[in-house]
Amino acid sequence: MRIAVDAMGGDHAPAEIIRGAVAAARDHRGEVILVGREEVIAEELKKIGCRVKNIRIVHAPEYIAMDDQPAMALRRKKGSSIGVATQLVKAGEADGLVSAGNTGAQMAAALLTLGRIEGIMRPAIATIVPTIVGGRLLLDVGANVDCRPQHLLQFAQMGAIYAEKVLGLSRPRVGLLNIGTERNKGNELTLAAWDLLAASGLNFIGNVEPRDIPLGAADVVVCDGFVGNAILKFGEGLAAALLAMLRHELVNRPVARAGAALALPALRSLWRRLDYAEYGGAPLLGVKGVSLVCHGSSKARAIESAVRVARHCVASNFVAALSKAFDQVG
Repeated sequence: MRIAVDAMGGDHAPAEIIRGAVAAARDHRGEVILVGREEVIAEELKKIGCRVKNIRIVHAPEYIAMDDQPAMALRRKKGSSIGVATQLVKAGEADGLVSAGNTGAQMAAALLTLGRIEGIMRPAIATIVPTIVGGRLLLDVGANVDCRPQHLLQFAQMGAIYAEKVLGLSRPRVGLLNIGTERNKGNELTLAAWDLLAASGLNFIGNVEPRDIPLGAADVVVCDGFVGNAILKFGEGLAAALLAMLRHELVNRPVARAGAALALPALRSLWRRLDYAEYGGAPLLGVKGVSLVCHGSSKARAIESAVRVARHCVASNFVAALSKAFDQVG
């Protein structure tokens, strides 16, 4: 299995991206392809004393910055690292790709190079969110800020298939994110989407409030990309704030600090469950290939996790299952 990693994309590229890719390659479950400026990548590999044999470099002379306009940058920078990595997947030289770079550019590259699966109107970014019953799926989290009811229906269908094939959840419960659980709550979008979801044949459980997400009320939670992205970033900020407040209390309370020494293993386990780096990247659902979107601030551990998720997506043959499902619907 071959996973291409955009070595130049992200706030901490290339050093952290390369470290994460090397860590992922150490288990020898396949080849990791580092895409970017060859001399820069080689220098970073030399710095960390990398002797892993299943790493290959593919030269890409350009990269797309986080503040570049995605479509324009892709047209101007034909040799961008995200563009070259996507071409590798298209050509069958890589089975999937991982990038922490410009999300818009990654989406545009996937749409223009890989193409949409037949019948899917808009791809969606799906992310794993921590809940008390384990990781569950939230989508869309940023690909589509303005949606129609039919888009939310397709997000639910794609999310349910992903939850089955990749997360191993049988007949996943699908919930519609809303401001109340009552049938008549919400705006025009959610009211119309409710009718479509209820008639879809999915295991639709109705409306789900934001506070129900971490309680594991649904296995797949569906919303438009504006709301999903806001929920995701609020959750990340809340987790970081809680950790900071906990540290403050421990530093300023000697008795609590003594007790924390005993609870340290449990606290570490809790933080791992809340840390986005443990969940890796978010798959771009609806395109003809495996493309993992990572947080722009991803460091080595997040990239390592993302490569693991990409491998799992490839091994589960998820893209083929999604294509078959929508072909049957069509």
